[in-house]
Amino acid sequence: MRAGPSQEEIRRQNLGALLRYVHIHGATSRAELTTSLGLNRSTIGALTAELAAAGLVSERAPRETGRAGRPSLVVRPESGRVFAYAYSIEVDRLRAARIGLGGVVLDRRQAERPPGLSAVESLPLLAGFVKEMHQAVPAGSVYVGSGVAVCGRLRRPDGAVHVRAESAGWVGGGELDKPLADALGELLPQERPVLVSNAADASAVAEHARGAANGYDDVIYLHRDVGIDAGIIVGGRRLTGQGGYAGEVGHMVVNPGGSPCGCGSYGCWETEIGEYALLQAAGRDDAVGREAALRVVDAAARGDANAQAAVRQVGDWLGFGVANLVNIFNPGVVIFGGTLRDVYLAAAARVRSRLNSLALPTPREQVRLRTPQLGEDAALVGAAELAFEHLLADPLDAG
Repeated sequence: MRAGPSQEEIRRQNLGALLRYVHIHGATSRAELTTSLGLNRSTIGALTAELAAAGLVSERAPRETGRAGRPSLVVRPESGRVFAYAYSIEVDRLRAARIGLGGVVLDRRQAERPPGLSAVESLPLLAGFVKEMHQAVPAGSVYVGSGVAVCGRLRRPDGAVHVRAESAGWVGGGELDKPLADALGELLPQERPVLVSNAADASAVAEHARGAANGYDDVIYLHRDVGIDAGIIVGGRRLTGQGGYAGEVGHMVVNPGGSPCGCGSYGCWETEIGEYALLQAAGRDDAVGREAALRVVDAAARGDANAQAAVRQVGDWLGFGVANLVNIFNPGVVIFGGTLRDVYLAAAARVRSRLNSLALPTPREQVRLRTPQLGEDAALVGAAELAFEHLLADPLDAG
């Protein structure tokens, strides 16, 4: 018979629960923590005192409340002192940020990604950003680790992460010889964990924790950059799949007689809603990339008939695929990220019409269609959330 958790294990779990609550919700009174965590006042007092002694939170009296009696102390995350580095490797740009406990962006850097630069070749540039930001870090700060959001395919067969994006020509010839996390870790100023995630997964984590999907435990975050990926959260947990390839919704076949896809199949969803599909439908076959696709959306808003027809066509296929996902996963919310955000906003009526005609009634009525509340910062904030996870799971074992 297995013994129950020890008092020490319970204490550490409670410390993690309290720190996680403050990390997500921000400054919180002791009274609210008592109610939300289901612990008594003396226990909350002891836990906050221990976290404060570790430099993870601070406590102070609130401003004048206008109520009689002694006000409850407010617990705040030490956002300026406890931080993670976050990186986003995208098709056309590289971004890095220093993000404090509580999801506060403290510093950031950005540069264009030169054409043909592979993911591994971009790491020295990201490390250079970190060295610049690290010079401004106050003395006594605590760096807990780094998170990387990568636009492309990831696989995790053995816990290591490798990048693979053949169609984009990032790593030409296959997977990295060395896991991306290890390669980046060797370039960083301190030895701390480096966690890597697909950009859609990282964005889903961020929006679930503190954005448009907050309060929902079943979420689909659609992201278009290299291709069409989805970050999927089921029952409050990320769905990664057996080998880490879950979320490749861009290769869901929706039109078997359609155009060839880079994966070798025909009529993948990616071929109908990707940037090339939008540009081709608008008669702009010679244009490529994110900015060109956004120009089509802008032209549609200004009355360009060809652009409007293209947006309607892509909107129809976008709704077609979303209806399939809604039937399969029954999500509470579907979020349109990357350049899909702009297409969705321009064709929301078409997307909803397709969804209403193709999805089952109950899942269709339950789902909400939204754009990212965190905007372009979703991937960076999500990457930081991955880095903070070890600290939040066991605040006393963060060193």
